[in-house]
Amino acid sequence: MVMAAAKKQITESQLLADIKAQQFAPVYLITGEENYFIDTVSDFFEQFVVPEEFRDFDQTVLYGYDSDMRQVLSAAGHFPMMAPYQLVLVKEAQGISKDWDLVEAYLQNPPERTVLVFCYRHKKFDKRTKAYKAIADKGLVYERAKLYESQLPTWIAERVNEAGYSITQKGAMLIAECIGNDLQKVMGELTKVFISLHPGDVINEDVIERNIGISKEYNVFELQTAIGRRDVVRCNRIVNHFAANPKDNPIQMVLPSIYNYLVKVMIYLQLPDKAEAASALKVNPYFVGDYATAASNYTLGKLATCIGYISEADLRSKGIRNSGTVTDGELLKELIFKIIH
Repeated sequence: MVMAAAKKQITESQLLADIKAQQFAPVYLITGEENYFIDTVSDFFEQFVVPEEFRDFDQTVLYGYDSDMRQVLSAAGHFPMMAPYQLVLVKEAQGISKDWDLVEAYLQNPPERTVLVFCYRHKKFDKRTKAYKAIADKGLVYERAKLYESQLPTWIAERVNEAGYSITQKGAMLIAECIGNDLQKVMGELTKVFISLHPGDVINEDVIERNIGISKEYNVFELQTAIGRRDVVRCNRIVNHFAANPKDNPIQMVLPSIYNYLVKVMIYLQLPDKAEAASALKVNPYFVGDYATAASNYTLGKLATCIGYISEADLRSKGIRNSGTVTDGELLKELIFKIIH
């Protein structure tokens, strides 16, 4: 099979589909700040380039900190022994400190039946180098930055749909808020949920509570909603639950969520065209109403003061300006009282 022409821009889904269909570029540079994506693409190469029965002969996995570029390119220069293609996969490629320019010469006449993959993580590859320009021109560069928190619910919904299920908007937001953007951890928790489902099932808050342990009533997302409504009773119930279960609801996770929420309320208040709120706040349109409600209950001045309260609570939770006798639960109770009164 003739190798596919290199694509200059490609999505993760397109890249994985091409690998599965054995439509390859001669050299790949897989890089970015999000290790989950690098690991996913790396796993696909290992799974789909060389058939399992031929991997001892035609699949070479090297590690950058234990290899040099000449060794890598020497391995890539061989012909496959048994399989249609051979795979040379270099993990932790950022560990190769020199001789990257040799890749340019390699790409002048790359072996037609070799797939060479560099997985370069933790730091950005220098785009000014000959190696980068050569791979971008004659191979394929796939670079993926970390997801913004606002992108996480959509990403979760996409992964759920790919697995053959669906998830409610509130369910996706709940997982995003309570787990954060550690994608490896998010996928681990989703896998727990998938085990209990039948094809086509819908993941809602009840399913999430049963399988992941995130309370559908006592979570950061519900606390934000209660703060926006200035619902004193509801806020107190949630904060008391957090104080009684500090390991499940650490203040270090709660404070940033409240901060981000109140900042978005401030942005909403200042929008000249509220119809653009979903785009400006980078949230699903489903949740715009919650920000509109909060905006009706707070002034910009009050919100700015609340941001100051959060900063003070953060410092005290870290032992700064704190006598040491106040628990995180007490700090959180005090903070919420100040915000909603």
